[in-house]
Amino acid sequence: MKAIQPIRWDPDAKQLILLDQSLLPAEEVYRGYSESGEVAEAIRSLVVRGAPAIGCTAAFGVVLAAYRYTGSEAAGLGAVVAEAMDDLAGTRPTAVNLFWALDRMGRTLAGSAGQSCGAIRSELEREALAIYRDDLAACREMGDLGAGLVPESAKILTHCNAGALATAGYGTALGVVRSAFSRGKVSMVWVDETRPVLQGARLTAWEMVREGIPATLITDSMAGALMAAGDVDLVVVGADRIAANGDVANKIGTYSIAVLAHHHGIPFVVAAPISTVDLSLVSGGSIPIEERERDEVIGFRSEVWAPEQVRVYNPAFDVTPAELVTAIVTERGIVRPPFGPALSEILRTG
Repeated sequence: MKAIQPIRWDPDAKQLILLDQSLLPAEEVYRGYSESGEVAEAIRSLVVRGAPAIGCTAAFGVVLAAYRYTGSEAAGLGAVVAEAMDDLAGTRPTAVNLFWALDRMGRTLAGSAGQSCGAIRSELEREALAIYRDDLAACREMGDLGAGLVPESAKILTHCNAGALATAGYGTALGVVRSAFSRGKVSMVWVDETRPVLQGARLTAWEMVREGIPATLITDSMAGALMAAGDVDLVVVGADRIAANGDVANKIGTYSIAVLAHHHGIPFVVAAPISTVDLSLVSGGSIPIEERERDEVIGFRSEVWAPEQVRVYNPAFDVTPAELVTAIVTERGIVRPPFGPALSEILRTG
């Protein structure tokens, strides 16, 4: 089976190609982007989503800004790139990988001071490709490490999409599932539909079916009943930001699943790259939570099922307290409580 590639870079055309995730599973459409502003809108509109994928995409958006500058002055190129970075930074506030990737690109730009525009462009392109390749390697490493936490014949529950579509490829939480499945350890993946945008039903289910991994789609409200019946052995999810104390921001509904898992004595595992850890935030209470449009809640695409006049609250993420998390799988190792010292150490030694 050909690997899923949600993000591609065409070095000859200097074009970013994204699989439009807003159309899956009905249509598999790849779109080309040549302007950084177009890339920013693709992030906002969920053409591309998932914290690591957003970071990779934003890095290439910076490269596009550099190549679209037609002047010959390095200062002018720097100004154009800085403006593009500000625009990209304003797309989605919760996923810290976005800011991590932009910081890497900013440091590369600063380190290229005094060079020609051509040299600066080349340096930025090399850095974006490095971010992409680093993420792909990190996902595979997390998958191999996390597979060791999966019991034999495991029935795994996951929420949202933390798969190849949410990364440069392979996935974080689904990377663990993929690696465990390749070892013959997975008997079933329970796929939460993940309201309101249905990333589980549309994207995770699509990945599992495409690769022949046994999966069953459930509504979000069914998770507790499955746990009570003894049909869940492990919960594995991704993350958009992890605070210094181990509090985890992930797709809305994750907190509810963590509480249920804790009540039923089921391990709750988070898989996320080091770029998702934000030591500048002491706890999850400081994580900015994105609120999205009301239309995502009152209907889906052209279908509307709620009265137009009703008030809507639509936070895209919630925060799971560290005490509900069994382990955090990173590409540098598996972190267990107490998370504060462990996360600081694993970032320091990397």
